[in-house]
Amino acid sequence: MIRLAALFGHRKARLMVEGQKQSKEALKHIGKGAVWIHVSSVGEFEQARPLIERLRKEQPNRRIVLTFFSPSGYELRKNYDRVDHVLYLPFATRSNARRFLDALQPKMAIFVKYEFWPAYLHELKKRAIPTYSISAIFRPRQLFFLPWGKPYLALLRCFTHIYVQDEASCQLLQKHGITHCSIVGDTRFDRVRDILAALENGDPNRAAKLAPIAAFAEGSERVIVAGSTWPKDEQLLARYIHEHPDTKLILVPHEIHEKHMHFIFNLLKGRFVRYSSLANLPSAEACRKVVSNAQVLVIDTIGMLSSIYRYCQVAYIGGGFGVGIHNTIEAAVYGVPVLFGPNYQHFREAKGLIASGAARSIKNYKEAEEAFDTALDQYQEIGAKAAAYVAAETGATEKIYNEIFN
Repeated sequence: MIRLAALFGHRKARLMVEGQKQSKEALKHIGKGAVWIHVSSVGEFEQARPLIERLRKEQPNRRIVLTFFSPSGYELRKNYDRVDHVLYLPFATRSNARRFLDALQPKMAIFVKYEFWPAYLHELKKRAIPTYSISAIFRPRQLFFLPWGKPYLALLRCFTHIYVQDEASCQLLQKHGITHCSIVGDTRFDRVRDILAALENGDPNRAAKLAPIAAFAEGSERVIVAGSTWPKDEQLLARYIHEHPDTKLILVPHEIHEKHMHFIFNLLKGRFVRYSSLANLPSAEACRKVVSNAQVLVIDTIGMLSSIYRYCQVAYIGGGFGVGIHNTIEAAVYGVPVLFGPNYQHFREAKGLIASGAARSIKNYKEAEEAFDTALDQYQEIGAKAAAYVAAETGATEKIYNEIFN
């Protein structure tokens, strides 16, 4: 189906098919004995990253091969320099799994969160290659635990060990006879901690990119950063901004194509400036002059969101009026209150933030207005709870590294 979609011009399908060909060719020139780490897309990559970077730092001569399933993940991180090779995972047929493992002959394999490919897992077990799942999370309604899911439950026995995020996952596995598991937490908490540390240490290139954002936020204690937003989020945010002219908004949409940009600009009614329009200004003073006349700064580029939350008093996380919210902890690490829409039930960290008093979910504009007002007025007190929650959850990378590599 993917190949057929590629023939009819589907962009992601075409990227995947072309990338698969390139990866198969690259496999002919990759040496044997690497650590193989597989992720689905960008989110799972962020979970793998702390472990990759710890391994690279502690054992620089270890070879690492990183594979992606998703084109969005591969295209964004194909030049990631902390690994030796970045590839697409060949489609998970038995023959592809055999050929891939014949070529790579990895010392071990590490799969992140929801990646369970039967062809690869069976072949790894057959070859007695140590295989791990990290930052995994399980729920009772997953296929493994349904009456007709026994073959998939058996698949979990292919892992040497499963490192899960929480006690509920571990208990669920043990209830179904999967005892080779342990609770270590989610490596994403270590990733956001590392991002914060890098910002505090200072990176001149990153600082230059963030300078227009700092200028926009300067002098205000009522700044909202809204990350990974979708149209329903943006409609709610635009109304709040229009009704609260003393509040500034840094808007980071999930999609930045021009059609979506025009939708946003129509909502904002001229009270905005585009980040891209600030890049060629002659001086910092010129930038300050431009942003001083705007109530909203629209970030129309990618790859900056995790650094932008440092400039707000309150963070809003998009996606909660759709299939589910985006990353909440990359905002919470800065010690700010976090708000999001109603669809958060499958996100352990969102529930944890709510339980700690650091986050709130909103269903409509009335709830949003009250939540924003409260959070902006009490951002220091509520934000301290967010920072404490993140700090308490860090450490998964250390535990996994010490068990697998020491």
